[in-house]
Amino acid sequence: MLTNDAQPLPVLSAKQRRQNGSQYYLDDRGALLPSVTTILNATRPAEQWNALAEWRQRVGVEEANRISSTASRRGTGTHKHVQRYLHGEAVTCPDGIRPYWDSILSVLQSIEDVRLIEAPVFHYELGYAGKVDCVASYQGVPCLCEWKTADRPKRSVDRLNDYPLQLVAYWGAVNHCYREYDVDLRHALLAIAVPDLPAEVFWFDAAAIKDYWQEWVDRVALFWRRLGGYGRWE
Repeated sequence: MLTNDAQPLPVLSAKQRRQNGSQYYLDDRGALLPSVTTILNATRPAEQWNALAEWRQRVGVEEANRISSTASRRGTGTHKHVQRYLHGEAVTCPDGIRPYWDSILSVLQSIEDVRLIEAPVFHYELGYAGKVDCVASYQGVPCLCEWKTADRPKRSVDRLNDYPLQLVAYWGAVNHCYREYDVDLRHALLAIAVPDLPAEVFWFDAAAIKDYWQEWVDRVALFWRRLGGYGRWE
């Protein structure tokens, strides 16, 4: 049973914009900031691009596009149903989403005190923005939550690719945006729904977040240096 005794956080006003083929967020003051995904893609190491190119060549362009499109649709569909659940709405899943919903439900049943769902966040000091999945408590601990889907278990943090950087980016933006509301998250949750298995749960404590946070800050700095600078990075 989803409980919610915490005070909801106000949802910030923002619009998504495309610029040079990349995603940005425009706030109500006219600030236009790159999304977390835009920064990760623009600063991705060459070896990651090479590995992606080799995979596309190995499976074929058509099959690679099909796999990517399928993954995107299932991720979007799962997110929508998680969002409905967290809002207290009834959830009826289509067959294509059901295995992922069944996988992640046990994690959602440990979520309470939801304060923010699928909302834009900004980090004005560093210069980035994004949309956070959820701010709530997991097993009684306040945290930033991210929901993902996969065909098979990751089993190790080392196989999460950029997920931890994405996670801490949103974590940092939430703490930055909502300081006036006494928000000081020190933990983050990454839950990955896998068909026919319980969702994988990766729990990031303050020490783990600190390590990934520095790597993320470096990626943001690199992004802005390549564009000529932003604020403190000029």
